[in-house]
Amino acid sequence: MLDTQILIVEDERITAEDIKGALESAGYKVPDLASSGEEAVKKAGEIRPDLILMDIQLGGDMDGIQAAEIIREQYGIPVIFLTAYSDAFTVQRAKITEPSGYILKEPFGFIHKPFEESELHTTIEITLYRDKVEKRLRDHEQWFHAVLNNVNDAVIVTDSKGRIKFINPVAEDITGHLRKDTLGKNLEEVMDVLGKKIRKINQVPDISISFFDKTIEKPNNGTKIPVRGSILSIKDEMGNTDGLAVVFKNF
Repeated sequence: MLDTQILIVEDERITAEDIKGALESAGYKVPDLASSGEEAVKKAGEIRPDLILMDIQLGGDMDGIQAAEIIREQYGIPVIFLTAYSDAFTVQRAKITEPSGYILKEPFGFIHKPFEESELHTTIEITLYRDKVEKRLRDHEQWFHAVLNNVNDAVIVTDSKGRIKFINPVAEDITGHLRKDTLGKNLEEVMDVLGKKIRKINQVPDISISFFDKTIEKPNNGTKIPVRGSILSIKDEMGNTDGLAVVFKNF
C-alpha cells in the first residue's frame, strides 16, 4: 500500500472527495481527481497512477468505459469501475475493457455503508497484487522469448492441446513456416513426421523423446531438410502437462 497512487475519475465532486477521503484514510495516495473521460486519459498519461477508480457515467463526449479502454491500450493501468449502473448492457460494455473490478455505489454518489468501503479496499488490494503478478509474468515471458529467439537451435512450443504458441526464427527457417502463419496451428501440421512421437509423449507425459533421421519438407519449394532433436513436456506449477517443446536442428 505504501506510495500506491490511485486516480479518481468521478464527475460528482462531493462523491469524489468522499472517495478520496476514504482512500487516504486507508493509506493510499490520491494525486489528483478527474471529472471527464478526456481528462482521465490525459491525467493517466501524466501521472501514471498504480490504479484508477473510474465512474462509468461522466460528463463530456467520452464515458468511463471508453476512457478505460484507451487507458488500458495506451498505458496498461488497471481500472476498477465504481458506478451506480449495473444493467446487463452496461456490464457487457464494461467487460470488453477487461476491468479489474466493478463496484456498485448509491445512485447519488454515496458508497454503501457499512460494507462498501471494506469491499473497495479489498478489491484494490487484489487488483494491485494481480497487476504485479501479471507484469512479472509478462516480463518473464518477454525474457523467455528473447532468449529462445537468439539460440542456435530451432524451438517450437505448444499449449496443452498441441497448438503452436511460439516458434523461433531458426524453426521458421528450417520448417519453411512463418510465425504469422503458424501460431495456433496444430504441431503435426508443421512437423507431421513427428506424429507418432507427439502422440506417445502425450500418453506418457513424464518422458523426453529424441528423434533422429527425420526429414521436413518445406511447403514453399519442396526442399527436404534432415533434422534431429527432442520433444519434452512442459509442466505447470501443479505438475500437469501444460504443453510441448520441440528442440531440433538441421544436420
